[in-house]
Amino acid sequence: MEKAHLVDIINRQKQDVFISASLKLESQRFTELLFNALFDSETDTENALIELESLFLKIRDLACPDIKGKPCKTWDDFTEAIPDLFCSLKKDASSILHNDPAAQSLSEVYLAYPGFFAIAIYRMAKEFFKLGLPLIPRLMTEYAHQRTGIDIHPGATIGEAFFIDHGTGVVIGETTVIEDRVKIYQGVTLGALSVKKEYKNTKRHPTIENDVTIYANATILGGKTIIGAKSIIGGNSWITDSIPENSIVSNTSQVEIIAKKA
Repeated sequence: MEKAHLVDIINRQKQDVFISASLKLESQRFTELLFNALFDSETDTENALIELESLFLKIRDLACPDIKGKPCKTWDDFTEAIPDLFCSLKKDASSILHNDPAAQSLSEVYLAYPGFFAIAIYRMAKEFFKLGLPLIPRLMTEYAHQRTGIDIHPGATIGEAFFIDHGTGVVIGETTVIEDRVKIYQGVTLGALSVKKEYKNTKRHPTIENDVTIYANATILGGKTIIGAKSIIGGNSWITDSIPENSIVSNTSQVEIIAKKA
């Protein structure tokens, strides 16, 4: 195939879907700098905020070419939310320190816990999601997913003092509702019973009420599924129906001793 013809084919293909690799890369840089601006004592806060605003305008213009170059109230709205964001994240970090016997200090939680990093990026992205900003919140949480193995959709609703331990393989879908003081472990899936496109605007993912603990590799599916407050969901459980308050759900292993032949 002639080079000119191949170039023409590729360029026509690119016209069908607008994909900017720089939007993804700059969104990752924005996310990392935002985390450091809020938590890293060696990052100069004032300079970081100046750079963050410039970066935000750049990725906003890439994600929303129809408003490129226009004044941006969204960034100001986000900065107004930072004090409340701090409050929420301190409660998350304190919950991790309080509940994990391996955690020795808040500094360790901030620096070494992938669960905290994923929660922090989710809460930041959620603010942009609430402001109706397209694509960027997804790119932010996908960056956290790449870094931690924890996949939280920015549309999910998560209450105070959220605790994710270890975290690898955790999936939290878009319409999930998690109330306060919930603890989940690695491999937990809060997902949909069906992924049909016509269910796009419906609640597809479960509700987890206050003080629930969900152990490793449990799967909870369905928009009508409610896990009642103070329940304990054992590891490897598969749940598609609601569970009342104060329940214990277990996936019991059966041990059978095979008699030796005489």
